[in-house]
Amino acid sequence: MSGEEGTAVMSKQTKSLYICQSCGYQTLKWLGRCPDCGQWNSIVEERVEPPGKESRRSSAGQPQLIDAISLAPRMRLKTGIQEFDRALGGGVVPGSLVLIGGDPGIGKSTLILQVLGRLAQEGLRVLYLSGEESAQQIKLRGERLSVHSETLYVMTGTCVEDFFGHLSSLEPDVVAVDSIQTIYTDSLASAPGSVGQVREATSRFMTLSKDSGIPIFLIGHVTKDGAIAGPKVLEHMVDTVLYFEGDRGHVFRILRAVKNRYGSTNEIGVFEMKDSGLEEVGNPSSLFLEERPQNVSGSVVIPCLEGTRPLLVEIQALVGPSPFGMPRRTAVGVDPNRVSLLVAVLGKKMGMELSDQDIFVNVTGGLKVDEPAADVGIVSAMMSSFTDRPVDQRLVVFGEVGLAGEIRGVAQPDLRIREAEKLGFSRCLLSRKNIQRVTTPKGMELIGVASVKELYDALFE
Repeated sequence: MSGEEGTAVMSKQTKSLYICQSCGYQTLKWLGRCPDCGQWNSIVEERVEPPGKESRRSSAGQPQLIDAISLAPRMRLKTGIQEFDRALGGGVVPGSLVLIGGDPGIGKSTLILQVLGRLAQEGLRVLYLSGEESAQQIKLRGERLSVHSETLYVMTGTCVEDFFGHLSSLEPDVVAVDSIQTIYTDSLASAPGSVGQVREATSRFMTLSKDSGIPIFLIGHVTKDGAIAGPKVLEHMVDTVLYFEGDRGHVFRILRAVKNRYGSTNEIGVFEMKDSGLEEVGNPSSLFLEERPQNVSGSVVIPCLEGTRPLLVEIQALVGPSPFGMPRRTAVGVDPNRVSLLVAVLGKKMGMELSDQDIFVNVTGGLKVDEPAADVGIVSAMMSSFTDRPVDQRLVVFGEVGLAGEIRGVAQPDLRIREAEKLGFSRCLLSRKNIQRVTTPKGMELIGVASVKELYDALFE
């Protein structure tokens, strides 16, 4: 065979594609900017081997009547960590594929090791596959977290084929992979962490979980924008996506479900980072409010909902004259565009000229509040700071503010009011529409308002 004929055969077997590492866009030539997602310098060359007939895996099952399908004997596995089970919708579903993402050092590996330790205490055989740490490093973390079990196995490695080779002999009940970006398969020539490798490795684990009924946890790295690294299709392949959020300057960590095929996507779990690991917070409202200043302007408490859980959080605002020609607008924990909208409403409907004022809005404790019920709290905090008049310490407020200055009702007002009453608040300011549908708890005074002007009068009467 001549050299040219050999080159032709090789070109039929393998080819080079330029693939965006952010979104998975493919092109035949290199581009500086991805035309799909707009990222710069994200397209790299990868060698792709066309799949042969012998490598095709069968994934089709036999047609079955829905009434003839038998359910698993245990629909959900309880980990014993209530905050983790809450975020999953009540527990781990057998055969599910769960993706956990978060910033580096936020505590993903700590959380998953604690979860595996609890499951092992229930008598389950669990396997922790690590591609980033050695067995000795995992043992050191386990000693710090007091994780000891005779059914918790640790395996280090990065090759999917090696892992599957040990899987048949071990037969685990639960598997965790830390992290999916370090795992590769021999069937692809690209480097670990590339789009093709991440997609193929996830596909292998997805097939394993569905065929065997083994729940699998995948830990994923995140990009500088906070999204899980790899192709976006990665989040579509898994059953549940959990984001582990938190500020390193705060001890609280929030486990938030952004996708869940087996439960609500609004549930959160609250943890506190300690030397001995993550400790679940049963009553986060009291912790978020324990350092609230007394009789200080610009501080308001709102009851917000995270899934089925009501939380009382403090919203602070600081409004003052700007020494610069362009006033600053800074919002932490709330949508900055929403703050700008509410500033415009106050200027138009209340005559409060804030165009030359620096405005800073913050949700204490590192939480993020994105529901419209926080509008009245933001407006009240800005009014209080602008007039330098404190709001009653026993008062909570909630409601949505419209562009006409009206106060609109929000969902589940009874749940919010009961949470405020449990923590000792005696007054609640809400929309008139909501007040018509709630039952007033004993010892709680409800005040209904219909506009931001009535809100101002009720706050500072």
